[in-house]
Amino acid sequence: MRVLLSGATGMVGRGALLECLDDPTVDNVLVIGRHSCGLTHAKLREHVHADFQDFSTLGGQLQGVDACLFCLDVSAAGLSEAEYTRLTLDLTLAAAQAVLEKSPQAAFCYVSGQGTDSTERGRLMWARIKGRTENTLLTMPFRGVWIFRPGLIQPLRGVRSRTWLYQAFYSSLGWTLPLLRRCFPRQITSTVDLTRAMLRAAREGAPQPVLETWQINQLARAGAARRNDGKQGT
Repeated sequence: MRVLLSGATGMVGRGALLECLDDPTVDNVLVIGRHSCGLTHAKLREHVHADFQDFSTLGGQLQGVDACLFCLDVSAAGLSEAEYTRLTLDLTLAAAQAVLEKSPQAAFCYVSGQGTDSTERGRLMWARIKGRTENTLLTMPFRGVWIFRPGLIQPLRGVRSRTWLYQAFYSSLGWTLPLLRRCFPRQITSTVDLTRAMLRAAREGAPQPVLETWQINQLARAGAARRNDGKQGT
């Protein structure tokens, strides 16, 4: 499977990159971002791209993609609705359209967020815009579109958030976060399980197009169990 990954310098995207590089079903990973991810690996190719509204210069690099993991995100704090729309809806759809034109056979996995408003009429600006983004993606004729709505995400494998406030929050929880996850499995996932769920959806599909936290964890566990069964049978 050839994976296209965006957002590899962020917490979710970095976690996704590490899992993709370790996953035996992933043959190679193309990372597209504004800045280098800073990693080298035999599976990894990277293209630094400044303008996420225009992908025309990428040419054939988007051909032959089997799965796009779109992990690029921005906080709505301090942004106007117009600016947040540009950085969330417009940017995501520009990337999705570019992939669709070159690789219509791809699966598109979009990391959204818990509380997203599918009606697009709610009180929270960010939730409305995310809902509009999700709804538009679901109309696009990819092989499959899968929306992931994680709540609290536990960063694993040394991954850190680039947003100092979020990282301070994770640091303050410390050793209690794994315990909280065991107590509240329907509200908390991890960077590892989120990526494993995305990869399984891209390979095999998922029970529904929009997955909340508990469904993400369930899909990740099912994929892990299948991998373990395969190893035992060899």
